[in-house]
Amino acid sequence: MVNSQTIDMAKKKELSEDLRSRIVNAHKDGKGYKAIGKQFQVPVATVQSIITKFKKFHTVENLKGRGRKPKMTSRLSRKVVRQVSNNPRITTKAILKNLSDSGTTISRQTLQRTLHNEGLRGCRPRKTPLLQPRHVKARLAFAKAHIDKDASFWLSMLWSDETKMELFGHRDVAFVWRRKGEAFQPKNTVPTVKHGGGSIMLWGCFSASGPGNLIKVNGIMKKEQYMEILEENIKQSAEKLDLGQQWIFQQDNDPKHTAKVVKKWLKDNNVTVLEWLSQSPDLNPIKNLWRELKKRVSARRPNLNDLETFAKEEWAKIPAEVCRNLISNYRKRLQAVIANKGYAIDY
Repeated sequence: MVNSQTIDMAKKKELSEDLRSRIVNAHKDGKGYKAIGKQFQVPVATVQSIITKFKKFHTVENLKGRGRKPKMTSRLSRKVVRQVSNNPRITTKAILKNLSDSGTTISRQTLQRTLHNEGLRGCRPRKTPLLQPRHVKARLAFAKAHIDKDASFWLSMLWSDETKMELFGHRDVAFVWRRKGEAFQPKNTVPTVKHGGGSIMLWGCFSASGPGNLIKVNGIMKKEQYMEILEENIKQSAEKLDLGQQWIFQQDNDPKHTAKVVKKWLKDNNVTVLEWLSQSPDLNPIKNLWRELKKRVSARRPNLNDLETFAKEEWAKIPAEVCRNLISNYRKRLQAVIANKGYAIDY
């Protein structure tokens, strides 16, 4: 009579580990291959294979590497990663074609899984200012020249810039949860208007001590109006922020900032100006404050008439600690520029 724990070979393609263990134990008890095969209704060749494997590997478990060999070998994986590293804009279709031309066919899913395992994912390229070789070289030189500046150097800096604040410019809702067919329900949409629904232009400055003056620019700012802003605001802001007598003024290289009449005014008024770089908004920490300001103003849902008032109120409320942290971490920006060989950084 057949033991109730034997298996029906017509229904089982692979012997269980338990049965393989009993076959090995029967062999240890001195039984021959034929007797074991008859006892468990297993072909003699199978019994011999199980026992041979046990003698060689000391286990009845399935060994690693059984089954179909993966098409994506480590060598092929390195080849794919090298293609993507050399050309980040290459498409999966192009990669698959390159592999096919060299005699290797894999699925799109296998390719994507391989890239994901290497930490590579398809993303939208970040928008950055156009950097010519001369800009990159200048940025790298600036970072190296200022990386070891004493903290007091940055604490004495008055940073400045202009920004455009649109009524509907800032969007604090990045996504919504919705079902199929609900895309145009009012709760799942974001109203838009042409040209941002109206806007104002602002000039502002700040230091590690806190925000300085914030001024609305009337119309299109030209060098004459810019000079008026400087006359009425930068020294007043420097005094309010307690920058002392040796403070330094930062401005970008906009033509109205570098006009001869403006340069002369700055020189005549003994204002030391930091030599700045073109195409380098990522090195001006006031950009971070603009982002914070627009977020705060947007949260108050202003109309166009309130935009200037709300902007000045929220600017004054920005904590000094936020400004201080931006400046105390400035060395990290320079380190990032050096690490990225002069190209744009994530700030």
